[in-house]
Amino acid sequence: MSIGDTTVTVVGNLTKDPELRFTQDGTAVTTFTVASTPRVFDRAQVEWRDGEPLFLRCTVWRAYAEHVAESLAKGMRVIVVGRLRQRVWEAPDGSKQTSFEVEVDEVGPALRWATATVKKATRTTTAAQPVPAGAAGEEPPF
Repeated sequence: MSIGDTTVTVVGNLTKDPELRFTQDGTAVTTFTVASTPRVFDRAQVEWRDGEPLFLRCTVWRAYAEHVAESLAKGMRVIVVGRLRQRVWEAPDGSKQTSFEVEVDEVGPALRWATATVKKATRTTTAAQPVPAGAAGEEPPF
């Protein structure tokens, strides 16, 4: 994280299954949307009701992206911690558009109304990662 990043924590439900893709250089990226709906007490009706939902698009990269895509599914309640990012672009009609997204640092299932079994992921060595000395039958350089 950088100094000045806006860190957010969002608790909500996945609106659809996470989408795993790969960039041209083979880097994994998963995107998903979290819907967070506050509960509001209506004093006039003396009951709880749903407030306005907040939909936040979330992005996670590399091996973490693959773990998220394998572990989470539509409807699951999750806790997301990440950095809030603002994207600004010009629409075809010339109007300026803005969206907010979360660059994910941590994500996992919310366990208030669910249970989960955690399985440690095994690390694999790819072309993008250096091979430790001695792993390929080579002697260390010292």
